[in-house]
Amino acid sequence: MTDIIEVKNLKKVYQEGETSTIALGGVTFNVRKGEFLAIMGPSGSGKSTLLHLLGLLDEPSSGSYHFNGKNVTSYSQNELADLRNREIGFVFQSFNLLSRTSVLENVKLPLYYSKVPESEWEERAKKAVESVGLGNRMYHYQAELSGGERQRVAIARALVTDPEVIFADEPTGNLDSKSGKNVMSIIQHLNEEHGKTIILITHETATAEHAERIIHLMDGVMDSDRKVAKRLTPEDDYVK
Repeated sequence: MTDIIEVKNLKKVYQEGETSTIALGGVTFNVRKGEFLAIMGPSGSGKSTLLHLLGLLDEPSSGSYHFNGKNVTSYSQNELADLRNREIGFVFQSFNLLSRTSVLENVKLPLYYSKVPESEWEERAKKAVESVGLGNRMYHYQAELSGGERQRVAIARALVTDPEVIFADEPTGNLDSKSGKNVMSIIQHLNEEHGKTIILITHETATAEHAERIIHLMDGVMDSDRKVAKRLTPEDDYVK
């Protein structure tokens, strides 16, 4: 299967005056199209830095990053923004929903910055909302939703442009176990039934083991890269 992501010796160093802080000390790995990869590690291990680099939200200090076979340094800033909007979806722990905007309008937001014709926005957004089981919450506001429902709205918003890759950053971190199980069920379904490439950032072993493969970071470097022998399914007990 073709690789969608290839990184070689990727590094990120933050400079403050004469002080250098190595956030990522050189990582090398590939991600296949349609793969479900979890990235784990304790606080300060480089997980968030790696997410920002892979999601094209930040630039590496050195090393190479190819997305769909093309070095990302060859893109202009406008091209990178277009690539992010078209090929990448983000799901964050804090949901990042607009509080005074309905579920449907929240999900529609990425389309304003896309090349999708405006005539298709409404239908696309409604399908995305329905795909996460919130058709009956279409016109509700954030305050009227549970934490699990808010995260499902965030997943629908990530899906609305039909991206190739979905980055899920601690998607169950603010949820109770039942809501977390529901969210992981949706994410796993997107991978297995719709072929989405999933890159999951988590500190929870039980969450990570829904993936096919786990990369563990420690102090900015890869501590291990292993296949999951027996993946968890949504039917398994979910333990945070």
